[in-house]
Amino acid sequence: MKPYLLVDFGSTYTKLTCVDLDREYIIGTSKATTTVETNVLDGYNKALNRLLRDHPEIKEDKISGISACSSAAGGLKMAAIGLVEELTVEAAKRACLGAGAIVNLVFSHHMTKREIKKLEEADIDIILLAGGTNGGNQECLLHNAKRLRDSSIDVPIIIAGNKDASDNIDDIFEDSGKEYYIVANVMPQLKKLDVKETKNRIRRIFIEKIIEAKGIKKAEEQMDEIIMPTPEAVLLASELLSEGFEDDEGYGELMVIDIGGATTDVHTIGEGFPKRTEVIMKGLQEPFAKRTVEGDLGMRYSANALLSLVSNYEFKKYFSDDDKCDHNIKKSLERRKNDIDFIPQTKDEEEFDKAIAKICCDVSMSRHVGHVEVVHTPLGDMYYQTGKDLSDIKYVIGTGGVLISNSDAKIILKQVNKKSNRALELRPNNPSYLIDKSYILSSMGLLSQKHPRIALKLMKQYLL
Repeated sequence: MKPYLLVDFGSTYTKLTCVDLDREYIIGTSKATTTVETNVLDGYNKALNRLLRDHPEIKEDKISGISACSSAAGGLKMAAIGLVEELTVEAAKRACLGAGAIVNLVFSHHMTKREIKKLEEADIDIILLAGGTNGGNQECLLHNAKRLRDSSIDVPIIIAGNKDASDNIDDIFEDSGKEYYIVANVMPQLKKLDVKETKNRIRRIFIEKIIEAKGIKKAEEQMDEIIMPTPEAVLLASELLSEGFEDDEGYGELMVIDIGGATTDVHTIGEGFPKRTEVIMKGLQEPFAKRTVEGDLGMRYSANALLSLVSNYEFKKYFSDDDKCDHNIKKSLERRKNDIDFIPQTKDEEEFDKAIAKICCDVSMSRHVGHVEVVHTPLGDMYYQTGKDLSDIKYVIGTGGVLISNSDAKIILKQVNKKSNRALELRPNNPSYLIDKSYILSSMGLLSQKHPRIALKLMKQYLL
């Protein structure tokens, strides 16, 4: 036996997965409440003790290695600044999301003093400043750099804009006391993305500084490394499962939807190119591995935001046919927001949670998926696609507490499917559904960095 421990410091729970590298199977899993307010090792040690108690064959001194990811203390929070909202701002957002961050603030064009003040008062970890294609506009990027230099902001600033402005950027920040990094332009050519260097820099800052600021650094002494934010680990696991490894084939184009207490995350793996020859791509290039985060779609923290998205009448449509739906919707949502540990005790309460999950699934899909626009011209109708065409997605994988614990998880996940009343949305037509019952996606993303073949094998085995 060669035990290897994978740890996810989540916002609510610290989750452990122990893998036997020799026999290539999951020995066991455990979890305990994350204790970031005191010492994250308290929750980790509690989860470890449970794992060792339930699986006495695991000897602590024989564990061959430990890797961890984290979304504790609110996860990795970023602000994205760019020039044009549909282009460099969107490119900056995608770089942040692809690195596992939550984008709390977005600014475009020339930043004002009021916007700088808002940024100074915000609880963020990193600022990403973009703007201009290479050889294009420099003025806006330099203006915003000066605004940041003159501010009281004390977080790392990553500059990923027009490379021609690099020398001037150095001059602006020299002797400013600001921590800044210049990386490759996230949009070097019009509508073309290049986010690899930005994502790598975000990860390095996360490892070197942010886990220390969140009190997680003390845990690193007991492990080999804390190498990435949890959402990035899930994205890496999704890519591996989609593409396969060496001779071991993957599952092809797929989607992962994670319905949590505060947000709903959607990951899609695939090119998403038009499936019909008469359709023309429009807008910014889509990343092969795409992630979106919806901060107003959640089961608990953001539950009361749902009524700003759907009316009472629309809300009731998400209940099962056999449910009477005699709930006071507003009161039930507020109850969940005010009691984030609320667990349904009755059939009616379970049905209400299921309705919330359906809304999270449906609305997040509408925001993530591409759509077709029909333009009438003298030469006939023209069809333009913005975003990814996900109609041929083969697998939809569900994770998150409500999906893992609900016997009707497949019914919830079916909300991602093609809808007759939204025909222009390029949703999946007829996918298969898998459930991450063992909560292993983040741990398999970690494992894939050193043992991709084993990680792929275990995902195929444990995703039900």
